[in-house]
Amino acid sequence: MPNPTAAMLVIGDEILSGRTRDANMHHLAGALTEHGIDLREVRIVSDDADAITAAVRALSDTHDHVFTSGGIGPTHDDITADCIAAAFGASIDVRDDARRLLAAHYERQGAELNQARLRMARIPEGAALIDNPVSVAPGFSLGNVPVMAGVPAVFRAMVASVLPTLTGGAPLISRSLRILRGEGDIAGPLGDLARRFDDLSFGSYPFQKDGIYGANVVIRGPDAGRVELALAELTRAFAP
Repeated sequence: MPNPTAAMLVIGDEILSGRTRDANMHHLAGALTEHGIDLREVRIVSDDADAITAAVRALSDTHDHVFTSGGIGPTHDDITADCIAAAFGASIDVRDDARRLLAAHYERQGAELNQARLRMARIPEGAALIDNPVSVAPGFSLGNVPVMAGVPAVFRAMVASVLPTLTGGAPLISRSLRILRGEGDIAGPLGDLARRFDDLSFGSYPFQKDGIYGANVVIRGPDAGRVELALAELTRAFAP
């Protein structure tokens, strides 16, 4: 049985403008690989309600899971929760359990739970809260869409909360071989090997250093024995 599939939707003008470098995709890809869920697509959209809603609908129709990152804070441009609600035709309002979490947190901090902070307790109807042990403000899951914060430390904590609730498949095994030949020299034999091991994934990533051309060839698959066999054949084919 094939592994479940996933997409990621990164939300925020700051990513598209280059002001902020996204670190969450790299973390999510590694975590999903270990859990046996195949990340197939990543999209980045601006803080535009129509774009976010359309992307959520499209991705949730074509993948088993859609992980979103960003746009669930207290400011006016944090519109992700409303867009998720719109995508699923759900109502949205301040929810008592989320309010209680925030009220207790800000009381401990000696801070006011003002209207801006209360925005983070607005949860679509039917959603399940995602635990946030870093800053308390919860994420949520609606349908097949876990909705998480963009701050990397909070995002990582939310991923750790969500993944145990999802059924995964076989973790992908990855092995690599550094070959000191140009891709033009290895393309033919590598293509033959990929056709013979069509249950595995082969990637060639070229480099140039000190005038030397080479490639790192990466082999991935769920069967460790098959990956090792393919790696052995690759090594024999391109042994120095």
